[in-house]
Amino acid sequence: MNVILPSAATASPQTRGAIDCDLHPGVPGIAALLPYMSDFWRDSFVRRGMDGFDLASYPPGAPISCRPDWRPAGGKPGTDIGQLRAQALDGFGTRFAICNTLYGGQVAISETMGAAICSAINDWIAAEWLAADPRLRASIVVPAQAPHLAVEEIERLAGDRRFVQVLLPVAAELLYGKSYYWPIWAAAEKHGLPVGLHAGSMFRYAPTSNGWPSHYLQDYVSQSQTFEDQLLSLVSEGVFVRYPGLRIVLLESGVSWLPGFLWRSVKTWRGVRSEVPWVKQPPAGIIREHVRLTVQPFDVPADDATATADVIRQIGVDDMLLFATDYPHWQFDGDHVLPPGIPPETLRRIMVDNPLATYPRLQESIA
Repeated sequence: MNVILPSAATASPQTRGAIDCDLHPGVPGIAALLPYMSDFWRDSFVRRGMDGFDLASYPPGAPISCRPDWRPAGGKPGTDIGQLRAQALDGFGTRFAICNTLYGGQVAISETMGAAICSAINDWIAAEWLAADPRLRASIVVPAQAPHLAVEEIERLAGDRRFVQVLLPVAAELLYGKSYYWPIWAAAEKHGLPVGLHAGSMFRYAPTSNGWPSHYLQDYVSQSQTFEDQLLSLVSEGVFVRYPGLRIVLLESGVSWLPGFLWRSVKTWRGVRSEVPWVKQPPAGIIREHVRLTVQPFDVPADDATATADVIRQIGVDDMLLFATDYPHWQFDGDHVLPPGIPPETLRRIMVDNPLATYPRLQESIA
């Protein structure tokens, strides 16, 4: 296929050469995945007329699911690779971009159906997206509802170095620190693959601790609480002690909630740490070592350049943050993909150095 490389004339000067850690190709529909399924599953989907596996966390028609000037005239957001090239890759001068496909395989009630959809997504991404542009990489989409099948999918695709991460929704059936999920962490660590927890839910439970919200606004904003819950679960259940090479990436989690969370986790740990004797250092240090976050959305006032620097200072390190456009989701306007006030010495780390350190397979591409 013809490959369109970044244009120095059109790319945003601030982001040229950056590594985009959260990009969302859209699945047009189940028909696009049928060629990548076994005869059994292809026949099952066709005979039963099953389609519409878009996630309720990102309804295609919701304004936040696609920026107005990125929304295609027809079809679902993110489904046109030509638009993705022009708007995201060329538009920001991206050196590499990681495709995180959000679709219904990870939430299907049937474990085997979910696994079939996830496998088809991965093969579809490899054949029709990664092969079409050398700047694209991808996450291995796995069925969170079946850890043993998730491990099988990781093992199946780990040899393809274009897959640089494992992808899970942040809201699953259980807290991720539970031993039920340990086989996934073991497989990811074995192959040197970070695990991305992306905003979104399997909707097995209400997204708030007090029940079901009435509006998408409540659902989306409540995701930050879920990220906090999962982080503390991973720390307190000893996942990072058992799997010291594991790295977790929080995708579309927001950032400004983190300093307060770190402070409170340390404060409480000091009082009750006898409950978790395997957690031998304050949670903040464990999180700073093992966890990374994308900077879309950053969640600071757009007109307050000091707020961003304050948040980074309160986090305590600047190697936790990763550049991302979150294309085609609507988190910013124009070229303002980065929040104002990032210290100059931190900017390159966020755009290039931190992603390379987080995703070892990207370093192979440069080498």
